[in-house]
Amino acid sequence: MRILLIEDDVKMADYLCRALGVYQYEVTVAADGHVGLLMAADQVFDVMIIDRMLPGIDGLTLLRTLRMAKINYPALFLTALDSINDRVMGLRAGGDDYLVKPFVLAELEARLGALVRRQPGNRQKMHFKVGDLELDRLTREVKRGDRIVDLTPKEFQLLAFLMLYEGQAVTRKLLLEKVWNYHFVPGTKIVESHISRLRDKIDSGNCDALIHTCQRGYRIEAHA
Repeated sequence: MRILLIEDDVKMADYLCRALGVYQYEVTVAADGHVGLLMAADQVFDVMIIDRMLPGIDGLTLLRTLRMAKINYPALFLTALDSINDRVMGLRAGGDDYLVKPFVLAELEARLGALVRRQPGNRQKMHFKVGDLELDRLTREVKRGDRIVDLTPKEFQLLAFLMLYEGQAVTRKLLLEKVWNYHFVPGTKIVESHISRLRDKIDSGNCDALIHTCQRGYRIEAHA
């Protein structure tokens, strides 16, 4: 599970990184609202933990902004603000759960697991479209405009995963885990070689390249 923790308390952030790491969760920390907003918009996560009182942008404004941008990762507010009104405001801002500090780690972990399990839809999505590129999981057909694109099974799986997270940076590590089921870094450039072949098949001969290399990995997006 990939968690974005938006928390300005250094001791709390360090504790949560270590404690959730015991469950083999990967925690990325943003120490203020501005950084958290950028990370949530630019990277791939399974769930967010957000403090209400943040420097830069407060937690409520941050989450409202993400929801308006159609970024719908489950979000759990973890905060010392404990009134009924505070809880209602958090949920109305787009929060999926609300846990008050101090908390019990086992309850936090259980709530995070429940949020991820309840996630519908996107991971079961059958048809994707990015610009003039279309992929259908049921028919296994890929088209760029009117042109049929012939892909190997692994290339198809890689493209589908990139399209699932359209507009967001997908790291090499995440691709290795989700597409190849590798939980180690191989000594070969397997991701790079497959991306290169995808580009040859999808972007070659087209004015608008869809597969982009970015600082954190790869991103598929029209008119980037």
